[in-house]
Amino acid sequence: MYGLHILWMIGIHADLIKSGGHYMVLAVSIIIVALFAIWGAIAPEQLASVSGWAYNFSISNFGWFYLIATLFFLVFAIYLAFSRFGHIRLGDDDDEPEYSTLSWLSMLFSAGMGIGLVFWGVAEPLSHYLSPPEGAEGGTADAARLAMRYSFFHWGLHPWAIYTIIALALAYFQFRKGYKGLISSAFIPLLGERLVNGGIGKAIDILAVIATVFGVATSLGLGALQINGGLLHLFGVPLTVWTQIMIIVIVTVLFLISAVSGLNKGIQLLSNTNLVIAVLLMLFVWMTGPTAFIFETFTTTLGSYLQNLINMSLRMTPFSKGTWVGTWTLFYWAWWIAWAPFVGTFIARVSRGRTIKEFVIFVMMLPSLFGFIWFSVFGGTGLHQELFDGAQLAESVTENTTTALFLTLENLPLGMIMSVVATVLIMIFFITSADSATFVMGMFTTDGDLNPGNKVKIAWGVLQSAIAVTLLISGGLAGLQTASIVVALPFAFIIIGICFSLLKALQAEDKERRMKEKQQRRRLKQLLEKEL
Repeated sequence: MYGLHILWMIGIHADLIKSGGHYMVLAVSIIIVALFAIWGAIAPEQLASVSGWAYNFSISNFGWFYLIATLFFLVFAIYLAFSRFGHIRLGDDDDEPEYSTLSWLSMLFSAGMGIGLVFWGVAEPLSHYLSPPEGAEGGTADAARLAMRYSFFHWGLHPWAIYTIIALALAYFQFRKGYKGLISSAFIPLLGERLVNGGIGKAIDILAVIATVFGVATSLGLGALQINGGLLHLFGVPLTVWTQIMIIVIVTVLFLISAVSGLNKGIQLLSNTNLVIAVLLMLFVWMTGPTAFIFETFTTTLGSYLQNLINMSLRMTPFSKGTWVGTWTLFYWAWWIAWAPFVGTFIARVSRGRTIKEFVIFVMMLPSLFGFIWFSVFGGTGLHQELFDGAQLAESVTENTTTALFLTLENLPLGMIMSVVATVLIMIFFITSADSATFVMGMFTTDGDLNPGNKVKIAWGVLQSAIAVTLLISGGLAGLQTASIVVALPFAFIIIGICFSLLKALQAEDKERRMKEKQQRRRLKQLLEKEL
């Protein structure tokens, strides 16, 4: 029944969007997504088993590639910022930024990983504290230090470097070169327009659409679980599928209202609200929690993170056959890569008028710094309660990860009120991410239109929510989540190709600029010689 419902929804959406252009990408993407959704509804255990095998195969055989590629993205982004290309503007030379710096940061942060920080800010350090990497003994001071350092690592420079590369390339080619807002457009300097407009380009765009739809649909379902966990802790709302379906329906209505409002109203307003609430909540925990301990945790963890950055970036365990790196680091790297087309496209859309140097610093370094502070405040508070206050939070996290933040806030003044604020923050982040996703999906399936129509955005929003509901009911959500991560392996190669294509375009522009300057100097010299 659920599969038929999805097919019915797809038929409506295809009719709505058919006139929007790029129909081949749209049609093939919808068919593939529909088949996976129906598979998850009819045989969720089989989908989970097959996608799990594919994920384990990619991690086991290409884990080294994920580590090297992600470190390469980080080094390449830093190189671009401080190279001779850093002054190049993402747009015409006289373009001004479209959004204020605060609104811009709010939007890219909300789309990037805002809800993840709220959810994992306490849960990840406590998880690593019980099961640390590098052979450390769980439940010790050394485990706590490693827990904070690897939390910084997983949410710091590397994931934002992945987003930076995609977003920078798309913004450069859209606003500087006038190309379409599609992932495939970034390959024009490398492959030429004929190949990009042909089957190769379509395949790249289809892969981007599938990665985005899979990721967002699973996040809708997982986000509903998280919100349900908060409501259970606060008000005793039962953890049931029907409660989660109601949450999805309510959130869908809210993010569609925001989507229809447009980029300059809905997403911008919600993103600014997100940042304000997040900062206020963080400051509250900072001041009412173990303030000195938080400062010390931030300082020592930042130093340890920077000192061990290369070692962590390339760390694997071939001799001990450990599974920690695959379970955490490689999973994260694959997840960030799978989300890169969505987040990168959205960041590119709101970044017109920035220089490359400004873009890299703001997109990669400032959100990373904010993440370090966030984990120091929330993770540090959780570890302090575990280590010195006898709160037994870590064991609770192993039983139900969704309650980690709320249990930590409960031990602070005004804990119940702050838990309500945290739940509201999660919901707003959730709405903003889904809103941004509908915008990006609209761009992907309307031939790169920078302002896709409301019908397109509503169609994708309803379709994604319908898939999430169907998989929640059937239990196929975990399989689709794993399948979305499998997409990361081919997309990692695409990002590498984008790096070389972007470098080639920047070198060509720089060469052209130097030739013009040389010609201008020659003309000026000739004029001076005539006057003499």
